[in-house]
Amino acid sequence: MKLSPHGESAIRIELGESIDDDIHRKVHGLRDYIEKHPFLGMIECIPAFASVTVLYDPMKVRILNADHRESNNRSSYEIVVSIIEQMASSFEVSNHYEPRIMEIPVCYGGEFGPDLEDVAAHNKIKPDEVIEIHSSGEYLVYMIGFAPGFPYLGGMSERISAPRRSSPRQSIPEGSVGIAGIQTGVYPISTPGGWQLIGRTPLKLFRPSDNPPSLLQSGDIVKFRSISLQEYELYKGESQ
Repeated sequence: MKLSPHGESAIRIELGESIDDDIHRKVHGLRDYIEKHPFLGMIECIPAFASVTVLYDPMKVRILNADHRESNNRSSYEIVVSIIEQMASSFEVSNHYEPRIMEIPVCYGGEFGPDLEDVAAHNKIKPDEVIEIHSSGEYLVYMIGFAPGFPYLGGMSERISAPRRSSPRQSIPEGSVGIAGIQTGVYPISTPGGWQLIGRTPLKLFRPSDNPPSLLQSGDIVKFRSISLQEYELYKGESQ
């Protein structure tokens, strides 16, 4: 475990250097432990691929820990380091947590998936095979980032991997499902991006009025289900 300052009011806890299921379990376990045992002055705990970033209020950390004599001559960061080190020695990684299974309907190809044929050609297979492979997998949500509610998913078959576009699009529609390298993800809002687009979901992944506002969370398992254009329109109608 490597601790380092992340700006003036956050600490970064690195638990590895790669995208790996074992490292993810450590990240998930430490995140859960910290959230269940928040320290005075803590604001938020953010998991990533191989790290956890903890945001805190430096003044509250100093003020609320002022009654500890040994804390008086230490910075807020040093106080938080000692707290995190104590937490890390207490929590245990569990291999038995039950992830949420989240099904996401996707209408593949056509105007929703303008890069589907390119992904198929890159891998020397048919577009229908790309759809079959993509919709038959189970994907782990490693982290949420880039845009509000954007899930970085691991577990995609290398048989449908494809490089990012050489020229990113200036605007990608909300709900677009894309591939970049051996990862797949869903654009929760309209935003520029360079992933290869193979379909679109009618589900809203970013829901600002909800708490939390992201439909998907780190640790979830995502399953994609292929739907027709008619089903897509029906889903859209029900969600409005």
